[in-house]
Amino acid sequence: MSYTSTLGARRHVFRDLKTLLAKASPARSGDMLAGLAAGSEEERMAARMALSELPLERFLHEAVVPYEEDEVTRLIIDGHDAGAFAPVASFSVGEFRDWLLSDAADTASLTALAPGLTPEMVAAVSKLMRNQDLILAAAKCQVVTRFRNTLGLPGRLAVRLQPNHPTDDPRGIAAAMLDGLLYGAGDAVIGINPASDSLPAIAALLRLVDDFRMQYEVPTQSCVLTHVTNTLRAMDAGAPVDLVFQSIGGTEAVNRSFGVSAALLDEADSAARSLMRGSVGSNVMYFETGQGSALSANAHHGVDQQTLEARAYGLARRYRPLLVNTVVGFIGPEYLYDGKQIIRAGLEDHFCGKLLGLPMGCDICYTNHAEADQDDMDTLLTLLGVAGINFIMGVPGADDIMLNYQSTSFHDALYLRKLLGRRRAPEFEDWLERMGIADFNGQLLPQGPHQALLALASTLQGAA
Repeated sequence: MSYTSTLGARRHVFRDLKTLLAKASPARSGDMLAGLAAGSEEERMAARMALSELPLERFLHEAVVPYEEDEVTRLIIDGHDAGAFAPVASFSVGEFRDWLLSDAADTASLTALAPGLTPEMVAAVSKLMRNQDLILAAAKCQVVTRFRNTLGLPGRLAVRLQPNHPTDDPRGIAAAMLDGLLYGAGDAVIGINPASDSLPAIAALLRLVDDFRMQYEVPTQSCVLTHVTNTLRAMDAGAPVDLVFQSIGGTEAVNRSFGVSAALLDEADSAARSLMRGSVGSNVMYFETGQGSALSANAHHGVDQQTLEARAYGLARRYRPLLVNTVVGFIGPEYLYDGKQIIRAGLEDHFCGKLLGLPMGCDICYTNHAEADQDDMDTLLTLLGVAGINFIMGVPGADDIMLNYQSTSFHDALYLRKLLGRRRAPEFEDWLERMGIADFNGQLLPQGPHQALLALASTLQGAA
C-alpha cells in the first residue's frame, strides 16, 4: 500500500510503510548509507505529514519486516494486547502524539498502555516529535525492576559500574570497582566487558565480583557481558551468575548474526531465574542495543535504523529485563555521524523503550573518530536525566581503556544527581551509609578512616 502527501504544488508518493517511516526520520548517516533517507527536507516534511494522518491500527496490518520471514515480527504481532491498545485504537499517529503530550497521558495510563503498543507505533510517533516532546513524554513513564535492589523508582538514578581492563587483570578490575563504589556508583550493576571469552576467565571474573559482594554485603548485582551461550556454560559449571547479558537487534537476521534467537534467550532467562539469586526480585536479563546494528550486519530489510532499534525493544520486553541499555554512539559515525545525531538518537531510544515498558538506560558515548566531544555527551546526559532515565554508565575517567571509546564517568553521575536531586537505589544507598561512604541524604562523605571500604582497599587488591 502506498502513501501520499501534497506539500505546496508537489505530490510525494511513498510506496509502502517502511519507506514512509524511513523518509520521515530525522537525518542520520546510517539511513543515508543505506539509501533510505529523505532526499530533501521537503520530502522529509511531506513524509511526516502523511505519517501524522496514518491510523495507529495500520501498524497491526502492515509489517515492515514480513511476518512469515521474521520471528521478531511474529513476537510483536502475536504478543500484542488488544485490550491495552483500546484507549488509543482510534488515534492517528499525529493524534497519538498530541495525546502523549497532554495531561491525560499520565504515568498510570502510560503503564497500562505499554503492552498495547507495537515498536513501529512508538517509532512512528517519535518521528513527529521535537526533542522536548521526547523528554516530556518519557519523563511520565516509570518502569521499576528488581533483583538485589530496586531500580527505576521516582527520583532515582542508578549507575552501571564498568571496571573493564584490557587484559582482564583482576587487580585492575578490583581497583576500578573500588574507585566506583567510593563514588557511590554500582547500584544498577557491576558489569564487566571481558577481554577474553574463555570460560575459565569468565568464571574468574564472576567469582571476583561475587566474593567481594558477599563478603561486604553489597546490595547489587554482577554481570560479565559475554555471549549468552558462554553464560549458560558458566551456569552449568556452577559459576555465580546473577544476570544474563546479550546484545540484540530488531530483526531475526541481525540476531542470527549475533548468534542468538528467541528460543536461546528463553532458555537463558529460564536458567537464570531457576538459580533464584535475587533477594528482592527476579528480573535477570540485561540487554544492549544500538541504532545501526542491523545495517552493519546487512540485516535491515530496507527499514530505517531507528524503527529497527524500537523493534529490538519489542524483543527485549518479552523477558521483563532488569536493564536495557542503548549504547547510542558506540557503533560509530557511519550510523550516527555527529553530536547532534547522537543526542537525537539517545532521546528517541529512551522514549521508545520507556513507552514500551522497558527499564531504559543509556551508554552516553562516542567513538574517537566521530564528530562529537564530551560537551555533546554532557548535553545528552543532562537531557536524559531530565527525561527520567533509569541508569547510566560509570567508567573510570569516562575513557574505557579496554573498549577504547568515550563514555560517562563516576563524576558525571555525581553532577546529574546534584543537579536534579536524583538518589541511588534505596537498598544501595542504605549500604553506602553503613559503609561510611555517604550520609543519610545520599551525599558522599570526605574520604577518611571511617570508611570501611577504603580501609579494605589493599586487602581487596591483595586478594585479587
